[in-house]
This record gives sequence, structure tokens and C-alpha cells, in this order.
Amino acid sequence: MPKNKYSKSFEIALSAISCAVAVLFLTLGVFSRYLLATGYIVAQIALMIPLSKQFALGDFLAYLGTVILALILGAVASFWDVVPFIMFFGLHPLANYFQVKFKINKWIALVIKMVWFDVTLYVMYLLMWNITGITGMGSQTIINVVEFVEKYIWLFIIVLGSLFLWLYDFIMFKAQIWVNKLIYRIRK
Repeated sequence: MPKNKYSKSFEIALSAISCAVAVLFLTLGVFSRYLLATGYIVAQIALMIPLSKQFALGDFLAYLGTVILALILGAVASFWDVVPFIMFFGLHPLANYFQVKFKINKWIALVIKMVWFDVTLYVMYLLMWNITGITGMGSQTIINVVEFVEKYIWLFIIVLGSLFLWLYDFIMFKAQIWVNKLIYRIRK
């Protein structure tokens, strides 16, 4: 259905629901280290809700609201846990939406998203490395592993991060289709 058949209040309501679910799961993920990845994924899927009705602005505002509210609700204490969501996971559904809307070649878009994801991983590596201060602690074996990781981190990120994103991007496109079918039943 064309976007102009929906009222602004419907867009706001759908975006608010999306934001509320995303904040709930992102905050739960930050407070429980075991649920952090799940929090990212469920929050990202929640942010797909406005996109199912082609509300790109509503989705972006839901993303901003999610980040701000999660930080206010306590994520600021462990800000580094929210950085991947801020840099990549929260904006990924919007990037996929624009890829489909503007018919961008899927391979070009995938390479761009891989670079974007790899940069996010590298920023997380830098943040975690500076925060944890692992260097110089522990046995010689740990020191050797740490030195090996430091030396080849870009290789690990480019190869493993890009392979992960290829699969993850495919799954998120399928998740968007599922969300579209679920939300399609809502008329107004």
C-alpha cells in the first residue's frame, strides 16, 4: 500500500511501538551480558516495524529514541556495549530498506555493509582493548595469544566479520519479509 494512505498518527504509533520494544530488549541486553547479542537482534527486528509500512523517517526516529532511552535507562554506564547498536545494528534495517527502495545492486550494497560492519568491529576492538587492559597480564601463553590477535586483528575482522555479515544480512532480509507479512494485517 502506498504510504500516503496512512495517517501521521499511525506512523507515530507504529514507530513508538517499535521504539518501546527495541529499548526494552536493548536495555535487557546491556544489563545481562548473556543477552547482549539477542538484545541487538530483537531490537533490530523491532526497528523493522515502521519500515514494513515504508515509514523511513519513523524508523530513524525510533532508532534515535531507542539509543537515547537505552542510554538514559542505564546503558551509559557501559556505553561500549551500545556502540555496535549505534554504529551498525540500529541502522542496518534502514540501510536494507534504502537498498531495496533505490534498487542498489545487492553485491555492491553487501560490500559497503561489510566495510561498515568491519569498521564497527574494529572500533569495538579498540574500545574493549583500551577498557580491559589485557596487555601484560597473565601467563606467557595468554601474552602470546594477545600479541597474535593484536598483530592480525584486521585479518580476523575482514575475513570473519565479512563472512558473518554475509549470512547475517541474508537472515535480516528474511526477517524484514516476515515482519512485513506480520504488520501487513494492520490496516490503520
